[in-house]
Amino acid sequence: MIRAIVVDDERLVRKGFIALFDWASFGIVIVGEAADGKAALELLEQTEVDLLFTDITMPRLSGFELISQVRQRYPRVRSVVLTCHHEFDYVQEALRQGAIDYIVKTLLEPESADEVMSRIVARLEWEIGSLGERLLGAEEEKLQSLDALLFYPRLREESSNELLRLTIVKRNPLLAVKQMWLVPIMHAMSRAEANRELAHSLSNRWQPVWIAGLCGQPLEEVKLVLAESVEDELFYKLRSADEPLELRYDDLQAVGARRLKGQGAGVLEASELLDLKWMLNARDWENFTGKIEQLRPSSGCVAAFGERLCAEWRGLLLKEIESLAMRSDIRRNQTWADWRLWLRRFSDHAQRRMMELGFSKEVMLCLIRAIVYMRQHSSGKLSQADVADYVKMSRSYFSQCFAKFAGEPFGVMIRRMRIERAKTLLLETDTPVYEIAFAIGFEDDKYFSKLFRELVGRLPSEYRADGALNGTRL
Repeated sequence: MIRAIVVDDERLVRKGFIALFDWASFGIVIVGEAADGKAALELLEQTEVDLLFTDITMPRLSGFELISQVRQRYPRVRSVVLTCHHEFDYVQEALRQGAIDYIVKTLLEPESADEVMSRIVARLEWEIGSLGERLLGAEEEKLQSLDALLFYPRLREESSNELLRLTIVKRNPLLAVKQMWLVPIMHAMSRAEANRELAHSLSNRWQPVWIAGLCGQPLEEVKLVLAESVEDELFYKLRSADEPLELRYDDLQAVGARRLKGQGAGVLEASELLDLKWMLNARDWENFTGKIEQLRPSSGCVAAFGERLCAEWRGLLLKEIESLAMRSDIRRNQTWADWRLWLRRFSDHAQRRMMELGFSKEVMLCLIRAIVYMRQHSSGKLSQADVADYVKMSRSYFSQCFAKFAGEPFGVMIRRMRIERAKTLLLETDTPVYEIAFAIGFEDDKYFSKLFRELVGRLPSEYRADGALNGTRL
């Protein structure tokens, strides 16, 4: 017989919950009840208990605190959370504290009560059974299951309710790992059988992933490795959501080690990528994508690279409407395969722009290199002749091509670059205006202030003051 107590600070809710079930039919007997966490701990000191049902929000001691203390002081007692909250964070925190399951009180109806309690009893039997005891080695906390099924949410803060209905989850423990859920496979279930259920019963909000080679691995280390590596590994390997992907744990360990060392983080800053040769030449494209796939910068680094492309080349390689569309599509890119297509579209826009201007690839690359060089050296005394010499073009031909490409003369663009740099310095530093003027290439701070007002509509000091009022300054 399973001995249980119910803890809830609302007496009517507590009594209603107890009255809702035919406890004897589930092999459960209610041996006590308490109005808060403190009273529950006192009851546990006097009564032998196997199962604790507890509310979350209570005076004196919350449900989370109660579960944590019970786990430390009475490790054989299993806990189930009673909550009105249906959010992911509450569920994750309850399971992290040691709860084996949870019940949403507002969704509990007489018609569904038996199914809910059957699920909890099955989970409890697993927890206290021999298989449950072997999940972790008593001393070393090592996983004894060879494989596990990981559920990766395609959207953040996804509720686990859908997972709890799966047979494989009902038969095995469900462990929270960051915003993912790990199911070590302890009860025998064939891959084919599991995959069939996942295909028919799991929505596209979740990406299931088989993790192989876990036996003997420390649980806490497994959680850390998965949290550090799974997202990036899925980013590069995922092609189709039709079937679960399989990853090996030792491969994930290598991915996590690369991330800790920062390997791959700077690949998208390399000069050969910034001059955009990869957009105009097939061989450079293959080298570009191959290098990314080899060094594997994080999905965040790739997204930042895409954002930078849209921002820096709007009006030059992309029309305004094209830039807005490409930027909007960034949010839909989930995998490296998505990003390859996105970058190919960017390349197509650039090549159409080149044809519209009537430039050869060589001239187009020279103009792109000129823009990159100007951005890097706009703070110094940079002349049109300097840039023409850098890209190996005659001064007159460079001037003609540049104005056609940029839509404005060289002098206008370099001033605008300097003013943009000045705006950043005004908002992010306390550097005096006259020092900023000198730092961005103006010898006369009065002329700088006059030009700044003409282009921005305010004096530098006014722009800085407005930024401070609006909370823009860092």
